[in-house]
Amino acid sequence: MVTLALGALIFICAFAQRSRAQDVVAHFMAQNSHDYSLTDWTNDMNTAIAIGVSAFALNIAQYDYEVAKMDDAFTVAEQLVFKLFYSFDMSYDWAEADMVSLVTAHATSASAYKWGNTLLVSTYSGESKGDDFWSSFKSTLSSQGIGITLAPAFTSYRDPSLANSLLSTFPSIDGFFNWWSWPNDVNATLTTDTDLAYQSAIKARNGPYIMAISPWQFKNIDNGGDWVELSDTLWNYRWQQAVDVKPDIVEIVTWNDYGESHYISDINPVVNLGDQAPFYVVGFDHSKWRDVAQYYISYYKSGTAPTIIKDEVVFWYRAYPKGVTCSTGTLPRNAAFPADAVFALAMLKDTATITLAIGSNTINFTAGPGLTMNSVPFPTEDHQIPYVAISRDGATIADTYGSMYVNQSGCTYYNFNPWVGSVSE
Repeated sequence: MVTLALGALIFICAFAQRSRAQDVVAHFMAQNSHDYSLTDWTNDMNTAIAIGVSAFALNIAQYDYEVAKMDDAFTVAEQLVFKLFYSFDMSYDWAEADMVSLVTAHATSASAYKWGNTLLVSTYSGESKGDDFWSSFKSTLSSQGIGITLAPAFTSYRDPSLANSLLSTFPSIDGFFNWWSWPNDVNATLTTDTDLAYQSAIKARNGPYIMAISPWQFKNIDNGGDWVELSDTLWNYRWQQAVDVKPDIVEIVTWNDYGESHYISDINPVVNLGDQAPFYVVGFDHSKWRDVAQYYISYYKSGTAPTIIKDEVVFWYRAYPKGVTCSTGTLPRNAAFPADAVFALAMLKDTATITLAIGSNTINFTAGPGLTMNSVPFPTEDHQIPYVAISRDGATIADTYGSMYVNQSGCTYYNFNPWVGSVSE
């Protein structure tokens, strides 16, 4: 009888852990906090809270100036009732002692994000360290009375067929963070094959399955990479996939990685973007993508599509067609994949007509209620700007123009980063 009762208690506890409220967190590049004040941290966290983000996964690269900035981050987070956890960037050379020091420094903070009763710790990469490293890392923390749930993003594990070997190769990990939220160098949309395989495998452990969601992927930095992945409609369909997959945690990739063009934060002028990223980041606002995130975060957390109370169309487009020759920068890998078009996601409380126009190209389509996506191709005329309108019962409810012209010539730097805007009633 005692054995049965104990077994039932274990089952109930395990079920409670699995059925905990689903969270959305955002990957935050701590490298970009060099010139951050407490006000910068406050602004970022309040902006994240406003759309339903529960925590920042602090991508920390080195044991340097970032350490003191983490103190500031936790100070602000505690005041705002916001959560933080470390995501060690293992593409840099980390010593175990430094990692332990960082985790212990804020282990008792009210803002330390926990999975169950233990601190959540994640990574970017790190499989090359081997399981002995991660086992020792956990043991050292445990000897100091600190329990962690280790959910790394071992980035070489993308193939669904490797999901089971992940567990046998790394018995020390508790959960898994699937970093891959873009198509893999193919001109096709991303599937959930990897998500489902690793989600299923990691159920054998007690940690979370963390699913990455990203709006874009483009980089053009010498010695840092020159590529673009097919991202035209990614910010919509990847969220839909998360609603279907129901991971334990969704991680937005990223909050502020400007160099890879998948930022959804405002572009903070105190951040040093380096020598080349400014050519394709400055002026290319992504803040309206947060409106899409807010809708889907509510949907993911509740399991029910939220009621839309305000008509809005979020739209995005690049400043040059993909065939333009630019005077500097590098034509990125996969440059042929993106469509030359203005993309629009209508989020409507009721049925309406959406007009998308640029130059001589115009489409009108019926959308709503709910979410509807469509696009209009770039025209052949030079120096054209998109026009977007919402109409209902023959009357225009709201309309606007983009803030970036599409040009057929005069490109000074290869740029596949979009500008994002919106129109709403």
